[in-house]
Amino acid sequence: MPTDLSRETDRLDPAIWKIISVAVLGSFLSQLDATIVNVSLSSLAVELHSSLSSIQWVTSGYLLALTLVLPLNGWLVDRVGAKALYLWCFSTFTLSSAMCAFAWSANSLIGFRVLQGMSGGLLAPMTQMMMARHAGKYMARVIGYSAVPILFAPILGPVIAGAILQFASWRWLFLVNLPVGALAVVLAVLFLPRDHEELRPRDLDLVGLMLLSPGLVLFLYGSDHLGERSGLGSLLVSLALLAAFFITATRKGDKALIDLRLFRSKVFSASVVTQFMANGIAFSGQMLIPIYLIRACGRSPSAAGWLMAPLGLGMMCCYPWMGTLTKRFGIRKVSAGGAFLALVGTLPFLYLAGHGFVLAVLAPALFIRGMGLSAVGIPSITSAYSSVKREELPMATTALNIIQRLGGPTLTTLCATFLGWRLAEVHVNDAALAPFTAAFLLLCVLHGLLFVTAMRLPLSLHKAPERRITEVANGFESISE
Repeated sequence: MPTDLSRETDRLDPAIWKIISVAVLGSFLSQLDATIVNVSLSSLAVELHSSLSSIQWVTSGYLLALTLVLPLNGWLVDRVGAKALYLWCFSTFTLSSAMCAFAWSANSLIGFRVLQGMSGGLLAPMTQMMMARHAGKYMARVIGYSAVPILFAPILGPVIAGAILQFASWRWLFLVNLPVGALAVVLAVLFLPRDHEELRPRDLDLVGLMLLSPGLVLFLYGSDHLGERSGLGSLLVSLALLAAFFITATRKGDKALIDLRLFRSKVFSASVVTQFMANGIAFSGQMLIPIYLIRACGRSPSAAGWLMAPLGLGMMCCYPWMGTLTKRFGIRKVSAGGAFLALVGTLPFLYLAGHGFVLAVLAPALFIRGMGLSAVGIPSITSAYSSVKREELPMATTALNIIQRLGGPTLTTLCATFLGWRLAEVHVNDAALAPFTAAFLLLCVLHGLLFVTAMRLPLSLHKAPERRITEVANGFESISE
């Protein structure tokens, strides 16, 4: 009898799966759209009679607009509610997709993509927040399953883009969003619960917004153009703006755009730092390894892309088991174990950098690295959301997503700058592999730091000191009953 009861209470309510399916659809479409456009830039440049340096702003403008609106997420959720904001974002995203499809020039396409980025920028944090609100203590399991379809987006993107560009007009790169977007809006109206009781309207911290949003945009732009004078200047200005925001937000407390008192929680702070490191290391590897394959091993860009496939396969194999593993072994063991496994999967690149391309070493190393990285993120996200009160979820979501996004360009810039410095020291007749040995050694050091940060996570949700964990578990169980 106790066994039957435990199985019953361990089963997710079907209503929660409906909510999560709507949330995941938004992230999937946003990821798919970005991937389709990224691999189609050269074709778009020809079709719209533009240079590649100009048309790349179709992607860059989207990413910068996405970052610009991200700090508004918490304030908007508190102001209008999660359901209303999600409907607005998805409707605008779908409408802007249609506008992109009917663009008449490169500049008009870039402008419509900026609008699309402003609406799409809130879809990812909204997905996380809705999961955190309704999944409760089953957060790790839910994220594990929901991440699988999102991981398929980068795989499907190039395939869909290739088929469209071969058999139809480039405008269908954006028109394919319309039926999916319309379906998502209908499902959101039907399945997402009303959340007016969650509203906590507060004044907008305009000064904080004027400091944080441009600071984040300039930081991303400066990191991407660090070798240029404008990039270095943008980076310095961004650091000054972010420092000013930190000072003003500290003084304003809960009236700030982001309440920095959230970081007083040891669990939340450890989770956020782990996410920063994990995201940064993932992006750094995705930058270093293809460069190594192309420059040092002589592989073509398309071949390098296919050779990276084991990384995604490792992630997809591991994600569905995250809930079971976290429940059995706890937050810290799974996350730290994943960090260690990712380090084990990265160490073989020191051998590859010294001996050249060996497929029998590369493929399993990438697969193991993918498994390890996937095991770090979900437990740390789960502990972050479980450590805050329900009413703090919108602000916590904003803070977590901002720091996640800063991790990528920060550590990628560090690794790219270091690799560029080492390559500059290599003469034409020297071994081309030597700089990559040093770059992969730096990546291994970063993996070691990730392991240290993961070891600061709580042993399990039940051992974390914040009372939010108990509230989430009890609240979900009462819903299930």
